[in-house]
Amino acid sequence: MKFIPHSYQRYCIDRVLTTPALGLLLDMGLGKTVITLTAIMDLKYNRFAVNKVLVIAPKKVAESTWAKEKDKWDHTKLLRISTVLGSQAKRVKALNTPADIYVINRENIPWLVEYYRNSWPFDMVIIDEFSSFKNHQAKRFKSLKWVRPHIKRIVGLTGTPAPNGLLDLWAQVYLLDGGERLGKTITGFRERYFEPNQRNRDRIFSYSPKDGADEVIQKLIGDICVSMKAEDYLELPDITYNTIPVVLDAKAKKAYDKLEAEMLLQVDGSTIDAGSAAVLTNKLLQLCNGAVYDEERQIVNIHDCKIEAFMELLEGLNGKPALVFYNFQHDKERLLKALAKTSLRVRELKTPEDETDWNNREIDILLAHPASAAYGLNLQQGGNHVIWFGLNWSLELYQQANKRLHRQGQTEKVIIHHLTVAGGVDEDVATALENKTSTQDQLMYALKARIEKVQEGVKP
Repeated sequence: MKFIPHSYQRYCIDRVLTTPALGLLLDMGLGKTVITLTAIMDLKYNRFAVNKVLVIAPKKVAESTWAKEKDKWDHTKLLRISTVLGSQAKRVKALNTPADIYVINRENIPWLVEYYRNSWPFDMVIIDEFSSFKNHQAKRFKSLKWVRPHIKRIVGLTGTPAPNGLLDLWAQVYLLDGGERLGKTITGFRERYFEPNQRNRDRIFSYSPKDGADEVIQKLIGDICVSMKAEDYLELPDITYNTIPVVLDAKAKKAYDKLEAEMLLQVDGSTIDAGSAAVLTNKLLQLCNGAVYDEERQIVNIHDCKIEAFMELLEGLNGKPALVFYNFQHDKERLLKALAKTSLRVRELKTPEDETDWNNREIDILLAHPASAAYGLNLQQGGNHVIWFGLNWSLELYQQANKRLHRQGQTEKVIIHHLTVAGGVDEDVATALENKTSTQDQLMYALKARIEKVQEGVKP
Protein backbone atom coordinates (compact mmCIF):
# COMPACT_ATOMS: atom_id res chain seq x y z
CA MET A 1 0.00 0.00 0.00
CA LYS A 2 1.25 3.47 -0.87
CA PHE A 3 1.64 5.78 2.13
CA ILE A 4 0.30 9.28 1.51
CA PRO A 5 0.80 11.10 4.81
CA HIS A 6 -1.72 13.57 6.19
CA SER A 7 -0.20 16.98 6.83
CA TYR A 8 0.03 16.35 10.59
CA GLN A 9 1.83 13.04 9.89
CA ARG A 10 4.28 14.82 7.58
CA TYR A 11 4.92 17.37 10.34
CA CYS A 12 5.58 14.60 12.89
CA ILE A 13 7.92 12.77 10.52
CA ASP A 14 9.90 15.99 10.00
CA ARG A 15 10.12 16.52 13.75
CA VAL A 16 11.51 12.99 14.27
CA LEU A 17 14.08 13.68 11.55
CA THR A 18 15.20 17.00 12.99
CA THR A 19 14.81 16.56 16.77
CA PRO A 20 17.23 14.05 18.38
CA ALA A 21 15.00 13.59 21.46
CA LEU A 22 11.25 13.82 20.91
CA GLY A 23 8.02 12.88 22.65
CA LEU A 24 5.26 12.12 20.14
CA LEU A 25 2.13 12.42 22.25
CA LEU A 26 -0.42 11.31 19.66
CA ASP A 27 -3.86 9.83 20.23
CA MET A 28 -4.36 6.21 19.29
CA GLY A 29 -5.31 5.95 15.63
CA LEU A 30 -3.21 8.88 14.41
CA GLY A 31 -0.53 6.59 12.96
CA LYS A 32 2.38 6.73 15.43
CA THR A 33 3.91 3.50 14.10
CA VAL A 34 3.94 4.39 10.40
CA ILE A 35 5.19 7.91 11.24
CA THR A 36 8.13 6.41 13.14
CA LEU A 37 8.90 3.72 10.54
CA THR A 38 8.94 6.35 7.78
CA ALA A 39 11.38 8.47 9.77
CA ILE A 40 13.60 5.45 10.50
CA MET A 41 13.69 4.57 6.80
CA ASP A 42 14.79 8.12 5.95
CA LEU A 43 17.33 8.39 8.78
CA LYS A 44 18.98 5.08 7.95
CA TYR A 45 18.93 4.86 4.17
CA ASN A 46 18.76 8.48 2.97
CA ARG A 47 20.61 10.43 5.65
CA PHE A 48 22.81 7.63 7.08
CA ALA A 49 22.16 9.17 10.49
CA VAL A 50 21.40 5.95 12.40
CA ASN A 51 22.74 2.42 12.34
CA LYS A 52 20.84 0.19 14.77
CA VAL A 53 17.34 0.99 16.02
CA LEU A 54 15.75 -0.48 19.15
CA VAL A 55 11.96 -0.46 19.66
CA ILE A 56 10.74 -1.08 23.22
CA ALA A 57 7.08 -2.08 23.33
CA PRO A 58 4.44 -3.97 25.33
CA LYS A 59 4.86 -7.72 24.78
CA LYS A 60 1.92 -8.30 22.41
CA VAL A 61 2.80 -5.18 20.41
CA ALA A 62 6.42 -6.33 20.20
CA GLU A 63 5.37 -9.73 18.88
CA SER A 64 3.64 -8.52 15.74
CA THR A 65 2.50 -4.91 15.42
CA TRP A 66 5.74 -3.36 14.19
CA ALA A 67 6.50 -6.16 11.70
CA LYS A 68 2.93 -6.13 10.34
CA GLU A 69 2.91 -2.35 10.01
CA LYS A 70 6.18 -2.23 8.11
CA ASP A 71 4.93 -4.95 5.71
CA LYS A 72 1.74 -2.98 5.10
CA TRP A 73 3.44 -0.02 3.37
CA ASP A 74 5.39 -0.08 0.12
CA HIS A 75 8.10 2.31 1.33
CA THR A 76 8.94 0.37 4.54
CA LYS A 77 8.70 -3.25 3.32
CA LEU A 78 12.46 -3.57 2.90
CA LEU A 79 13.19 -2.75 6.54
CA ARG A 80 14.45 -5.82 8.41
CA ILE A 81 12.94 -6.42 11.83
CA SER A 82 14.20 -8.86 14.46
CA THR A 83 11.94 -9.57 17.45
CA VAL A 84 13.96 -10.07 20.64
CA LEU A 85 11.51 -12.24 22.58
CA GLY A 86 11.25 -15.64 24.25
CA SER A 87 13.96 -17.52 26.11
CA GLN A 88 17.39 -16.02 26.68
CA ALA A 89 18.83 -18.20 23.91
CA LYS A 90 16.19 -16.95 21.46
CA ARG A 91 16.78 -13.34 22.50
CA VAL A 92 20.55 -13.63 22.02
CA LYS A 93 20.02 -15.24 18.61
CA ALA A 94 17.65 -12.42 17.59
CA LEU A 95 20.17 -9.77 18.71
CA ASN A 96 22.81 -11.42 16.55
CA THR A 97 20.55 -11.57 13.50
CA PRO A 98 21.32 -8.76 10.99
CA ALA A 99 18.41 -6.29 11.02
CA ASP A 100 17.56 -2.59 10.89
CA ILE A 101 15.15 -2.62 13.84
CA TYR A 102 15.23 -4.81 16.94
CA VAL A 103 11.94 -5.03 18.87
CA ILE A 104 11.97 -6.05 22.53
CA ASN A 105 9.33 -6.09 25.27
CA ARG A 106 9.83 -3.55 28.03
CA GLU A 107 10.18 -6.21 30.78
CA ASN A 108 13.45 -7.34 29.18
CA ILE A 109 15.12 -3.91 29.17
CA PRO A 110 17.09 -4.57 32.41
CA TRP A 111 18.36 -7.84 30.86
CA LEU A 112 19.28 -6.09 27.59
CA VAL A 113 21.23 -3.34 29.36
CA GLU A 114 23.07 -5.90 31.47
CA TYR A 115 23.79 -7.98 28.34
CA TYR A 116 25.50 -5.11 26.48
CA ARG A 117 26.62 -2.85 29.36
CA ASN A 118 29.15 -0.34 27.94
CA SER A 119 28.95 -1.90 24.46
CA TRP A 120 25.39 -0.63 23.91
CA PRO A 121 24.91 -0.80 20.10
CA PHE A 122 21.59 1.02 19.53
CA ASP A 123 22.05 4.64 18.48
CA MET A 124 18.28 5.19 18.15
CA VAL A 125 15.65 4.01 20.64
CA ILE A 126 11.87 4.14 20.19
CA ILE A 127 9.72 3.64 23.30
CA ASP A 128 6.24 2.54 22.27
CA GLU A 129 3.79 3.41 25.06
CA PHE A 130 6.16 5.88 26.66
CA SER A 131 3.96 6.33 29.74
CA SER A 132 5.00 2.84 30.89
CA PHE A 133 8.33 4.51 31.83
CA LYS A 134 6.67 7.05 34.13
CA ASN A 135 7.86 5.37 37.35
CA HIS A 136 11.33 6.71 38.25
CA GLN A 137 11.84 3.81 40.69
CA ALA A 138 11.16 1.03 38.18
CA LYS A 139 14.04 -1.16 36.95
CA ARG A 140 13.20 -0.46 33.30
CA PHE A 141 13.57 3.30 33.86
CA LYS A 142 16.82 2.99 35.84
CA SER A 143 18.33 0.64 33.24
CA LEU A 144 17.48 2.90 30.30
CA LYS A 145 18.70 5.94 32.23
CA TRP A 146 22.07 4.21 32.69
CA VAL A 147 22.63 3.73 28.93
CA ARG A 148 20.96 6.99 27.88
CA PRO A 149 24.36 8.67 27.16
CA HIS A 150 25.00 6.01 24.48
CA ILE A 151 21.73 6.84 22.65
CA LYS A 152 21.94 9.55 19.98
CA ARG A 153 18.24 9.64 19.11
CA ILE A 154 15.24 8.76 21.25
CA VAL A 155 11.51 8.94 20.51
CA GLY A 156 8.74 8.35 23.04
CA LEU A 157 5.31 7.39 21.67
CA THR A 158 2.15 7.63 23.75
CA GLY A 159 -1.38 8.97 23.69
CA THR A 160 -1.51 10.10 27.32
CA PRO A 161 1.87 10.85 28.90
CA ALA A 162 0.42 11.75 32.30
CA PRO A 163 -2.55 9.45 32.97
CA ASN A 164 -2.32 9.94 36.74
CA GLY A 165 -1.24 13.58 36.79
CA LEU A 166 1.66 15.84 35.90
CA LEU A 167 4.09 14.05 38.24
CA ASP A 168 4.14 11.20 35.70
CA LEU A 169 5.95 13.47 33.24
CA TRP A 170 9.24 13.78 35.08
CA ALA A 171 10.70 10.31 34.37
CA GLN A 172 9.64 10.36 30.71
CA VAL A 173 11.03 13.82 30.02
CA TYR A 174 14.23 12.89 31.89
CA LEU A 175 14.80 10.06 29.40
CA LEU A 176 14.49 12.62 26.62
CA ASP A 177 16.69 15.42 27.94
CA GLY A 178 18.57 14.09 30.99
CA GLY A 179 16.82 16.48 33.36
CA GLU A 180 17.52 19.68 31.43
CA ARG A 181 13.92 20.96 31.44
CA LEU A 182 12.19 19.52 34.51
CA GLY A 183 15.21 19.08 36.73
CA LYS A 184 17.71 16.34 37.58
CA THR A 185 15.62 14.87 40.42
CA ILE A 186 11.96 14.05 40.98
CA THR A 187 12.23 15.69 44.41
CA GLY A 188 13.25 19.03 42.93
CA PHE A 189 10.48 18.77 40.31
CA ARG A 190 7.92 18.12 43.04
CA GLU A 191 9.10 20.99 45.21
CA ARG A 192 9.00 23.50 42.35
CA TYR A 193 5.63 22.68 40.83
CA PHE A 194 3.55 20.79 43.41
CA GLU A 195 2.24 21.02 46.94
CA PRO A 196 1.11 18.27 49.32
CA ASN A 197 -2.52 17.29 48.91
CA GLN A 198 -3.55 14.28 51.00
CA ARG A 199 -1.33 13.70 54.02
CA ASN A 200 -1.17 12.79 57.68
CA ARG A 201 1.32 14.00 60.28
CA ASP A 202 4.12 11.73 59.06
CA ARG A 203 3.43 11.03 55.41
CA ILE A 204 2.33 12.72 52.19
CA PHE A 205 0.04 10.50 50.10
CA SER A 206 -0.48 12.70 47.05
CA TYR A 207 0.46 16.02 45.49
CA SER A 208 -1.50 18.58 43.48
CA PRO A 209 -0.01 21.08 41.01
CA LYS A 210 0.54 24.63 42.14
CA ASP A 211 -1.46 27.34 40.39
CA GLY A 212 -0.17 27.81 36.86
CA ALA A 213 2.14 24.77 37.05
CA ASP A 214 0.43 23.06 34.11
CA GLU A 215 1.12 25.98 31.75
CA VAL A 216 4.71 26.38 32.94
CA ILE A 217 5.50 22.68 32.49
CA GLN A 218 3.91 22.59 29.03
CA LYS A 219 5.97 25.60 27.99
CA LEU A 220 9.18 23.99 29.30
CA ILE A 221 8.73 20.77 27.34
CA GLY A 222 6.99 22.24 24.28
CA ASP A 223 10.12 22.18 22.11
CA ILE A 224 10.68 18.43 22.54
CA CYS A 225 7.07 17.20 22.67
CA VAL A 226 4.44 17.11 19.94
CA SER A 227 0.94 16.76 21.35
CA MET A 228 -2.01 16.00 19.09
CA LYS A 229 -5.52 14.76 19.73
CA ALA A 230 -7.57 12.86 17.18
CA GLU A 231 -10.50 15.26 17.34
CA ASP A 232 -8.24 18.17 16.31
CA TYR A 233 -7.56 16.70 12.87
CA LEU A 234 -10.60 17.08 10.67
CA GLU A 235 -8.84 15.47 7.72
CA LEU A 236 -9.18 12.15 9.51
CA PRO A 237 -12.31 10.15 8.69
CA ASP A 238 -15.05 10.25 11.32
CA ILE A 239 -14.35 6.60 12.01
CA THR A 240 -10.94 4.91 12.05
CA TYR A 241 -10.30 1.15 12.09
CA ASN A 242 -7.36 -0.23 14.03
CA THR A 243 -6.50 -3.93 13.64
CA ILE A 244 -4.41 -5.37 16.46
CA PRO A 245 -2.82 -8.68 15.43
CA VAL A 246 -2.61 -11.26 18.20
CA VAL A 247 0.24 -13.77 17.91
CA LEU A 248 -0.34 -17.03 19.74
CA ASP A 249 2.55 -18.35 21.80
CA ALA A 250 4.00 -21.74 20.82
CA LYS A 251 1.83 -23.75 23.23
CA ALA A 252 -1.37 -21.93 22.25
CA LYS A 253 -0.55 -22.18 18.53
CA LYS A 254 -0.03 -25.92 18.81
CA ALA A 255 -3.32 -26.35 20.67
CA TYR A 256 -5.17 -24.12 18.18
CA ASP A 257 -3.71 -25.88 15.13
CA LYS A 258 -4.48 -29.32 16.57
CA LEU A 259 -8.11 -28.53 17.38
CA GLU A 260 -8.65 -26.71 14.08
CA ALA A 261 -7.21 -29.62 12.09
CA GLU A 262 -9.26 -32.21 13.99
CA MET A 263 -12.47 -30.30 13.31
CA LEU A 264 -11.79 -29.48 9.68
CA LEU A 265 -10.61 -32.98 8.74
CA GLN A 266 -13.98 -34.37 9.82
CA VAL A 267 -15.84 -32.51 7.05
CA ASP A 268 -15.78 -32.52 3.29
CA GLY A 269 -15.33 -29.05 1.85
CA SER A 270 -17.34 -29.91 -1.24
CA THR A 271 -20.51 -30.84 0.66
CA ILE A 272 -20.47 -28.27 3.45
CA ASP A 273 -23.55 -26.06 3.69
CA ALA A 274 -24.29 -22.77 5.42
CA GLY A 275 -25.57 -24.44 8.58
CA SER A 276 -22.55 -26.67 9.14
CA ALA A 277 -20.22 -23.81 8.11
CA ALA A 278 -21.71 -21.60 10.82
CA VAL A 279 -21.27 -24.30 13.48
CA LEU A 280 -17.65 -24.95 12.50
CA THR A 281 -16.59 -21.30 12.26
CA ASN A 282 -18.25 -20.52 15.59
CA LYS A 283 -16.07 -23.17 17.21
CA LEU A 284 -12.98 -21.79 15.47
CA LEU A 285 -13.85 -18.25 16.56
CA GLN A 286 -14.07 -19.51 20.14
CA LEU A 287 -10.60 -21.01 19.74
CA CYS A 288 -9.25 -17.67 18.51
CA ASN A 289 -10.67 -15.95 21.57
CA GLY A 290 -9.03 -18.45 23.91
CA ALA A 291 -11.66 -20.92 25.16
CA VAL A 292 -14.27 -23.39 23.86
CA TYR A 293 -17.35 -25.11 25.19
CA ASP A 294 -17.10 -28.87 25.50
CA GLU A 295 -20.01 -31.26 24.87
CA GLU A 296 -21.37 -30.60 28.35
CA ARG A 297 -21.21 -26.81 27.85
CA GLN A 298 -18.28 -26.54 30.24
CA ILE A 299 -15.61 -23.93 29.44
CA VAL A 300 -12.22 -25.33 28.37
CA ASN A 301 -9.50 -22.68 28.44
CA ILE A 302 -7.02 -22.93 25.55
CA HIS A 303 -4.93 -19.73 25.80
CA ASP A 304 -4.87 -16.19 27.23
CA CYS A 305 -3.07 -14.52 24.32
CA LYS A 306 -6.04 -12.43 23.23
CA ILE A 307 -6.87 -11.47 26.82
CA GLU A 308 -3.26 -10.27 27.24
CA ALA A 309 -3.47 -8.23 24.04
CA PHE A 310 -6.77 -6.76 25.24
CA MET A 311 -5.25 -5.67 28.55
CA GLU A 312 -2.30 -4.07 26.74
CA LEU A 313 -4.74 -2.21 24.50
CA LEU A 314 -6.55 -0.85 27.56
CA GLU A 315 -3.21 0.28 28.96
CA GLY A 316 -2.60 2.14 25.71
CA LEU A 317 -5.94 3.93 26.08
CA ASN A 318 -4.66 5.32 29.40
CA GLY A 319 -8.00 5.47 31.16
CA LYS A 320 -10.14 6.48 28.18
CA PRO A 321 -13.48 4.65 28.28
CA ALA A 322 -14.15 1.80 25.85
CA LEU A 323 -17.24 -0.03 24.66
CA VAL A 324 -16.18 -3.69 24.42
CA PHE A 325 -18.08 -6.21 22.31
CA TYR A 326 -17.70 -9.91 23.03
CA ASN A 327 -19.04 -12.85 20.99
CA PHE A 328 -19.47 -15.73 23.46
CA GLN A 329 -20.54 -15.91 27.09
CA HIS A 330 -17.20 -17.42 28.09
CA ASP A 331 -15.49 -14.39 26.51
CA LYS A 332 -17.45 -12.18 28.90
CA GLU A 333 -16.60 -14.30 31.92
CA ARG A 334 -12.88 -14.34 31.10
CA LEU A 335 -12.87 -10.58 30.41
CA LEU A 336 -14.60 -9.86 33.72
CA LYS A 337 -12.04 -12.03 35.53
CA ALA A 338 -9.11 -10.15 33.94
CA LEU A 339 -10.68 -6.74 34.50
CA ALA A 340 -11.37 -7.54 38.17
CA LYS A 341 -7.61 -7.22 38.76
CA THR A 342 -7.65 -3.56 37.67
CA SER A 343 -9.07 -0.43 39.26
CA LEU A 344 -11.24 0.28 36.21
CA ARG A 345 -14.97 0.80 36.63
CA VAL A 346 -16.45 -2.13 34.69
CA ARG A 347 -20.11 -2.71 33.89
CA GLU A 348 -22.16 -5.05 31.74
CA LEU A 349 -24.73 -3.30 29.55
CA LYS A 350 -28.05 -4.54 30.91
CA THR A 351 -30.34 -1.69 32.00
CA PRO A 352 -31.21 1.90 31.04
CA GLU A 353 -29.24 2.96 34.13
CA ASP A 354 -26.10 1.44 32.57
CA GLU A 355 -26.69 3.54 29.44
CA THR A 356 -27.12 6.69 31.54
CA ASP A 357 -24.04 6.06 33.69
CA TRP A 358 -21.92 5.36 30.58
CA ASN A 359 -23.00 8.63 28.98
CA ASN A 360 -22.21 10.43 32.25
CA ARG A 361 -18.64 9.04 32.07
CA GLU A 362 -19.14 6.98 35.23
CA ILE A 363 -18.04 3.74 33.52
CA ASP A 364 -14.58 2.96 32.12
CA ILE A 365 -15.31 -0.37 30.40
CA LEU A 366 -18.79 -1.22 29.17
CA LEU A 367 -19.16 -4.86 28.13
CA ALA A 368 -21.89 -5.67 25.63
CA HIS A 369 -22.97 -8.37 23.22
CA PRO A 370 -23.63 -6.90 19.74
CA ALA A 371 -27.01 -8.64 19.50
CA SER A 372 -28.26 -6.85 22.61
CA ALA A 373 -26.68 -3.47 21.88
CA ALA A 374 -26.98 -3.12 18.12
CA TYR A 375 -30.17 -1.07 17.96
CA GLY A 376 -31.70 1.95 19.63
CA LEU A 377 -29.04 2.71 22.23
CA ASN A 378 -27.39 6.14 22.28
CA LEU A 379 -23.94 5.70 23.80
CA GLN A 380 -22.06 8.40 21.91
CA GLN A 381 -21.53 10.68 24.93
CA GLY A 382 -19.66 8.07 26.96
CA GLY A 383 -16.57 7.59 24.79
CA ASN A 384 -15.13 7.18 21.31
CA HIS A 385 -13.34 3.80 21.47
CA VAL A 386 -14.96 0.50 20.44
CA ILE A 387 -13.08 -2.76 21.03
CA TRP A 388 -14.15 -5.97 19.32
CA PHE A 389 -12.73 -8.76 21.46
CA GLY A 390 -14.43 -11.30 19.22
CA LEU A 391 -16.08 -10.71 15.85
CA ASN A 392 -19.06 -12.49 14.33
CA TRP A 393 -20.19 -12.94 10.73
CA SER A 394 -23.17 -10.56 10.83
CA LEU A 395 -22.36 -7.41 8.86
CA GLU A 396 -25.61 -5.81 10.02
CA LEU A 397 -24.89 -6.43 13.71
CA TYR A 398 -21.32 -5.20 13.27
CA GLN A 399 -22.32 -1.94 11.60
CA GLN A 400 -25.21 -1.27 13.96
CA ALA A 401 -23.10 -2.00 17.05
CA ASN A 402 -20.43 0.48 15.89
CA LYS A 403 -23.20 3.06 15.38
CA ARG A 404 -23.77 3.13 19.14
CA LEU A 405 -20.82 5.53 19.32
CA HIS A 406 -20.52 6.68 15.72
CA ARG A 407 -23.70 8.73 15.56
CA GLN A 408 -24.99 12.29 15.73
CA GLY A 409 -23.87 13.97 18.93
CA GLN A 410 -20.46 12.28 19.01
CA THR A 411 -17.85 15.01 19.48
CA GLU A 412 -14.69 12.90 18.94
CA LYS A 413 -13.33 10.71 16.17
CA VAL A 414 -14.52 7.15 16.70
CA ILE A 415 -11.81 4.46 16.70
CA ILE A 416 -12.81 0.81 16.17
CA HIS A 417 -10.23 -1.71 17.42
CA HIS A 418 -10.24 -5.34 16.20
CA LEU A 419 -8.29 -8.01 18.09
CA THR A 420 -7.58 -10.72 15.51
CA VAL A 421 -5.42 -13.84 15.82
CA ALA A 422 -2.76 -13.94 13.11
CA GLY A 423 -3.64 -16.85 10.82
CA GLY A 424 -6.88 -17.49 12.71
CA VAL A 425 -10.39 -17.60 11.35
CA ASP A 426 -11.25 -14.22 12.84
CA GLU A 427 -8.97 -12.71 10.17
CA ASP A 428 -11.42 -14.16 7.63
CA VAL A 429 -14.31 -12.51 9.46
CA ALA A 430 -12.51 -9.17 9.64
CA THR A 431 -11.78 -9.28 5.90
CA ALA A 432 -15.43 -10.03 5.08
CA LEU A 433 -16.69 -7.20 7.30
CA GLU A 434 -14.10 -4.78 5.94
CA ASN A 435 -15.08 -5.56 2.35
CA LYS A 436 -18.80 -5.42 3.23
CA THR A 437 -19.28 -8.62 1.23
CA SER A 438 -22.09 -11.14 1.56
CA THR A 439 -20.79 -12.64 4.78
CA GLN A 440 -22.54 -15.97 4.27
CA ASP A 441 -20.78 -16.44 0.93
CA GLN A 442 -17.52 -15.30 2.47
CA LEU A 443 -18.00 -17.70 5.38
CA MET A 444 -18.40 -20.66 2.99
CA TYR A 445 -15.44 -19.61 0.85
CA ALA A 446 -13.09 -19.01 3.81
CA LEU A 447 -14.01 -22.27 5.52
CA LYS A 448 -13.60 -24.37 2.36
CA ALA A 449 -10.17 -22.78 1.82
CA ARG A 450 -9.16 -23.76 5.37
CA ILE A 451 -10.43 -27.32 4.91
CA GLU A 452 -8.42 -27.72 1.70
CA LYS A 453 -5.31 -26.32 3.38
CA VAL A 454 -5.59 -28.78 6.30
CA GLN A 455 -6.25 -31.70 3.95
CA GLU A 456 -3.21 -30.76 1.87
CA GLY A 457 -1.10 -30.73 5.01
CA VAL A 458 -1.89 -34.35 5.89
CA LYS A 459 -1.45 -35.85 2.43
CA PRO A 460 1.50 -38.34 2.26
